[in-house]
Amino acid sequence: MVLKIYNTMTRKKEVFKTLKPKEVKIYTCGQTVYDELHVGNAKTYGIWDIIVRYLRFKDYDVFHVQNFTDVGHLTDDGDEGEDKIEKRARLKRIEPMELVDQQIREYWLDIDELNIARPNISPRATQHIIEMQELIKKLLSKGYAYEVSGNVYFNTSKFKDYGKLARLSLKDLKAGARVEIDPNKNHPRDFALWLKAPSKHIMKWSSPWSIGYPGWHLECSVMAMKYLGDTIDVHGGGIDHIPVHHTNEIAQSEAVTGKTYSKYWLHNAFITINGEKMSKSKGNFITARDAINKWGAMVVRLALASGHYRSQIDYNNGLLTTAKNNLERVRNTIEHINNASPGRNNELLKIVKAARKAFIEAMDDDFNTPKALAVIYAFIKKVNKSINKASNKSLNASKDLIIKLMGVLGVDLTRKEEAVELTDDLIKLLIRMRDEARKRKDYKISDRIRLSLKKLGVIIEDSPKGSRYKIINP
Repeated sequence: MVLKIYNTMTRKKEVFKTLKPKEVKIYTCGQTVYDELHVGNAKTYGIWDIIVRYLRFKDYDVFHVQNFTDVGHLTDDGDEGEDKIEKRARLKRIEPMELVDQQIREYWLDIDELNIARPNISPRATQHIIEMQELIKKLLSKGYAYEVSGNVYFNTSKFKDYGKLARLSLKDLKAGARVEIDPNKNHPRDFALWLKAPSKHIMKWSSPWSIGYPGWHLECSVMAMKYLGDTIDVHGGGIDHIPVHHTNEIAQSEAVTGKTYSKYWLHNAFITINGEKMSKSKGNFITARDAINKWGAMVVRLALASGHYRSQIDYNNGLLTTAKNNLERVRNTIEHINNASPGRNNELLKIVKAARKAFIEAMDDDFNTPKALAVIYAFIKKVNKSINKASNKSLNASKDLIIKLMGVLGVDLTRKEEAVELTDDLIKLLIRMRDEARKRKDYKISDRIRLSLKKLGVIIEDSPKGSRYKIINP
C-alpha cells in the first residue's frame, strides 16, 4: 500500500516520497492570535493533526512546526490596512502583547480539549525579527528586493516562476479593486518584506531601512526554514493562502536559497454554516468554544473529520447530530465488548485484519477520512454481530483496533465528557473570587478562573460598574 497525496503545485495525486526515508518535515500556517478559535480554524488544525497522526501510525518520524502570527498580518493581504492585533487591542484598550498572550492561552485551551496534538514547535513571529531582517538583506543583495522610503518590497518581476502555485500569469495581473495601488511599488503584485511604521504604530523594531515591522508572508518563510531547513516535505494551509500568502512564501524562499521550498502543498477547504459563509455580520459565526460547550469536544472533532479536507463541509445541527449518534454507536460497541462473555470463535481476527487494511487503503488515498470512518462503522457492525461467540483474543483485538483507528482521526474514546452543572450562586462566588484576585493583582488566579468558566460556557464581561456574566449555549 502506497500513500498518495494531492499536491496543489501539480494539481494531481502523487506518491508520497520524503526527502529522507521515513522522516517528514511539515510546516502548517497557524493562528493570527487576535480573536478566538472558530470552527473553521478547528477543522483546519484538526486535519493537520490527523495527517501527522496518520504518518506516525505509518511509522514516519514527523517533525511538525506551526506558527503563531503575532505581528504583521494586516486587515488586507495587499499590504494595506491596520495590523489585526493592534486594531483589536485598541478596541479592548489593552496592550497588543497582552491580547496575544491572552489569545494564545485560550487557543491552547480549545486545542487541547479538541484533542489536537500540539506541534513540536509553535514559534511566534515576534521572536524571529532578527532572522527576518537577515533574509531581507539577502534578497536585497541578490536583486530580488528594493527599498523605497523605508519600505522594502519583493520584486515579483525578478522571480521568473512567480505565481506557479496559483497558476498566475504575472503579465496579466493588475491591481485588485480591493485596495488602492501603493505608489511605492514597482508593480501592484510586489509585496512587502518590511514596512515603515507610522508614528502611532505600537509594534515596531529598528532595522537598516526604518523603524517598522515585517511583512506577513516573510514570517512563515523564516520560521519554516529556521526549524525545518531550506526544503521541507509538506506545507499546509487554507485554500485562501494559495493566490497570495503561499505564492509569496515560495517566491521569497526560493529566491534566497535557489532550492524548492516545499515538495508537497496541501490546502484545506473552508466550512459553511447552515449553507452560508461564516460571518460575524450575519450572526452565524461559531467559535470552537461555543461548539464544544454545546456538543462536546469529541463530537465536534468527529463532525469536522467526517468530510474530506479538500471538500467544503457545512456545519449544521444535522452534521453534529450524526456525529453524536455515530460516536455513541462506537462507544456502545466498546462497552459491549467490555461486558461480553467470550466464546471460542476466532473468525473475528480475520475481520480485524481486513478492517485495518481497508482503513489504511482509505487514508493512503489522500487522507480520505470519510472513507476511513465508513470502514470503522462497517467494522463495528460486524463486531456487534460476533460479540456473543467471539473469543477473548479476537474481542480484545477488535477493541484495540477501534480505539487506535479512531485515535488516528483525533477522537479519544477513553475520554469521558460530562456536562458540569453550574448554579447561579456558584458562578457568582467564582466571579467574586476572581474580582478579589484582581484587586490583589494575582492575575494568574483571576485569569485561571476566567478561562475555566469560559470552558464551561460562562463568559465574564468586565465593566466600570463591575463584572457581569453571560451563559452561552446553556
